[in-house]
Amino acid sequence: MRVIFMGTPEFSVPALRQIAARHEVVAVYTQPPREAGRGQKPRPSPVHLGAEELGLPVRHPRSLKEAEAQEAFSALGADVAVVVAYGLILPLPVLQAPRLGCLNIHASILPRWRGAAPIHRAIMAGDAETGVAIMQMEAGLDTGPVLAEARTQIGAEDTTADLHDRLAQMGAGLIVDVLARLPLPAVPQPEDGVTYAAKIDKAEARIDWTQPAPVIDRLIRGLSPFPGAWCEIGGERVKLLRSALTDGSGAPGQVLQGFDIACGEGAIRVLEAQRQGKRPMTASEFLRGMALPERLA
Repeated sequence: MRVIFMGTPEFSVPALRQIAARHEVVAVYTQPPREAGRGQKPRPSPVHLGAEELGLPVRHPRSLKEAEAQEAFSALGADVAVVVAYGLILPLPVLQAPRLGCLNIHASILPRWRGAAPIHRAIMAGDAETGVAIMQMEAGLDTGPVLAEARTQIGAEDTTADLHDRLAQMGAGLIVDVLARLPLPAVPQPEDGVTYAAKIDKAEARIDWTQPAPVIDRLIRGLSPFPGAWCEIGGERVKLLRSALTDGSGAPGQVLQGFDIACGEGAIRVLEAQRQGKRPMTASEFLRGMALPERLA
């Protein structure tokens, strides 16, 4: 099958590799290289690098709105396009160009958590499970009918990083299965249960210790590793990257013992933290290098 692959971040790479091993990938579309690092040198996306390793042709237009870009896309004569966190809106002529349309791997069980940050939002909301859905794309935001889905439990200590890696592999396996069985019936999404996963705002990341422990625990795990929930310790901004609920109570932000912190209700145990400019550390490593005050801000 002739496939156009469209994706940008690391989440997309497992699907690219599995598809390329079984189908003819006629082009890989990804976001243009972005300036990054101290030298602000252009850095190709993870999908760009993965495509080069596989010897696949890469295209990175800044937009697909122009007729020229749409004609170049259509000229590839693809049977299907697979879209995984690409980052550009696909105009209708692009959606309709492949013979079997465009399929999207979305990291939630639709219609819950349509939009930009479904993994973060599922953890932050306390969902018991999430998954991946293969959706036939249409003009609306993640509104298309679903061809297949796979589910996974969200563990009590799962972070966004943990779920990200698990769902990336699940999505890769599921899209390969779907491509092998096309055309498949697509089931319209139910109208009930629609929620939207808004892009994470960095203003959400500061920890409010007056909140109940489960809310703070989910915030820490949901924002790990990026942007990272943070608090001030000794006047320094510190990211808390892993946590768990624990017994204990006290004034909000009070250090109870070790790295156990009292919340508005209950307490959490910090399992992993990161100082500015430093690598992530386990709680024991962190405490060897930095004494905690009586209360965190």
